[in-house]
Amino acid sequence: MRLEIVRSKRRKKTVAARIVGDVLQVRAPADLSEGELSEVINRLRPRLERERDRRLAACSHELEARARFLNKRFFGGSLPVGRVLYVSNQHRRFGSCSPWSAEIRISERVAAMPRWVRDYVLIHEMAHLLEPNHSHRFWELVRRYPYTERAKAFLLGVATGEAIGRRLRA
Repeated sequence: MRLEIVRSKRRKKTVAARIVGDVLQVRAPADLSEGELSEVINRLRPRLERERDRRLAACSHELEARARFLNKRFFGGSLPVGRVLYVSNQHRRFGSCSPWSAEIRISERVAAMPRWVRDYVLIHEMAHLLEPNHSHRFWELVRRYPYTERAKAFLLGVATGEAIGRRLRA
């Protein structure tokens, strides 16, 4: 997890921290020593990671229910969908599917996106249960979803913005 520290002369006593995606954002007083800040971060990080993991688990239950609904609606309930969960370790992909275990993993970044985009990502990954490639048949399955092109454009914009951000940080 990347650490981002913002020091402020206006902040006098408190340190605030939160996890955003794969970044631990810390706001601290400008005059706090590196040693003191390290101690605070070491105390806060485990708690924040546990909270994030609990939140992802709760959201994963909703995601799994949504996948069952979409399976019925767009695939006639015929797909052997296994576990469906949000994961925090996919930084360049929005989702992945293991056809042999029928497990679908969705990047936690997708949780904050509009529902029609989340649905597209789920349908895209579920289609891999029938077609484990990006063949013509695969895209026929995915295009059953009416917002496919719109969602692909949305995700392309997000991916482009993230790539630009990575270059700027490098």
